[in-house]
Amino acid sequence: MSLPAVPPTLRVSALLLVRDRRVLMVRARGRDVLYLPGGKAEPHETDVQAAIREAREETGLRLTEADLEPFGTVTEDAHGQGEGTLVAMALFRVRPGGATDAASPVASAEVDEVEWVTSADADRCPPAGVETLRRLVAAGLVD
Repeated sequence: MSLPAVPPTLRVSALLLVRDRRVLMVRARGRDVLYLPGGKAEPHETDVQAAIREAREETGLRLTEADLEPFGTVTEDAHGQGEGTLVAMALFRVRPGGATDAASPVASAEVDEVEWVTSADADRCPPAGVETLRRLVAAGLVD
């Protein structure tokens, strides 16, 4: 008798930049949904280092570890992956009042656009984005 297969889990990190009760999201090239800036860690990176690198690559934001605070991990079905694949997304919130408050995120070569979204945009997000928006609303950070 064989054991049931354990579904694969993709580990990613994502940035939460909240301004005016909206959170920054990006639309990747050729994709139809909004994602939080972020992605997979390189073998030598921690989750927070991956969030910093991915945010710079996707939005031009230059952050340090001191700019971020952990906001938890969301585990949901992975969008665009094989059935049963999960994503475990470590979330890092940009601390309010830091140097990034004046920075303007811009779409890089990796993304088509950046958008400031609220929970009303949940239908444009994959499952991990929907759950993140729910948590941001529950924390009183996003409308």
